[in-house]
Amino acid sequence: MKIGKVFCLRISFALAALFSLFLSSSAFAQLGLRKALDTDGDGKADFTVFRPSNNVWYTYKSAGGFSFTQFGINGQDLPTPGDYDGDGKGDISVWRDTDGIWYTIRSNGNIFSAVQFGATGDEPIARDYDGDGKTDRAIVRRTNGNLIWFVLRSTDNGFSSAQFGLSTDYTAPGDYDGDGKFDYAVQRPGADANSLSTFYILKTSGGVTATAFGLSNDICVPGDYDGDGKTDIAVVREGATAASSMVWYVNRSSDNQFFFRSFGTTGTDLTTQNDYDGDGITDIAVWRDTDGTFYVLRSSTNFTTYQGSPWGASNDFPVASYDTH
Repeated sequence: MKIGKVFCLRISFALAALFSLFLSSSAFAQLGLRKALDTDGDGKADFTVFRPSNNVWYTYKSAGGFSFTQFGINGQDLPTPGDYDGDGKGDISVWRDTDGIWYTIRSNGNIFSAVQFGATGDEPIARDYDGDGKTDRAIVRRTNGNLIWFVLRSTDNGFSSAQFGLSTDYTAPGDYDGDGKFDYAVQRPGADANSLSTFYILKTSGGVTATAFGLSNDICVPGDYDGDGKTDIAVVREGATAASSMVWYVNRSSDNQFFFRSFGTTGTDLTTQNDYDGDGITDIAVWRDTDGTFYVLRSSTNFTTYQGSPWGASNDFPVASYDTH
């Protein structure tokens, strides 16, 4: 189930379909991911979908208005949004599997760039690994049973690599220690679908941690759901049928306690967690293919009320799903 809906969803996007800095300095974990989808710099993630039929990115801005940008090639590109120029606004970006090139339109000056980094079969995982406020281009490569991380640092344009994880692991990068730098992390499935999965995290502040959480087929949905400035380990469990509810399980880093919410429908929804209300906390969210609507369970109401925002059409791809693994 997981490979069919998550990992292969990303691959099928490529092969078949394809803040403003006003938050407190402690809220590093959420900041980088929100900026990737905050195109107007108002501190809130914007709703964005990619339409494979015409290669257009459609963005509904939380500050008002919308934008349509034709960018990328259907059947070849994976979405890699981020703040590559460090201006606090999200940039439209894709990674092309056929040539390993990152194509980006920077929001600062609407400047186009093309950077070769990676090769066919790699997985793009652009995040801010060096803590300079800019998204770094990065990929993981599955080879010889191992997972190799390659990062092109924006601070000095230098290159770094590290072996961390197995080729059968799912990537789960996040700022788990709250130091402003994304950590290498993986979700390792257990022996079978009903076995516990384990999250292994190589923290930039030092040390490796291992945390058993969720089941093997659960979908990894990292985010800062408690607002302490650290990424929380979180998963979504799909139901037995298409009509079954999805259940979100979050292990809070603030007190090592977990909470869960039932939100979304297994057969129609894609996970799109991000900070849509600008409170510095990740909102539980999905995009529904059948009606082209973002449904957001807001952290500002303690995940008790939701809002639906129609944006997109069936067969679109919600760009926020890039942070689901």
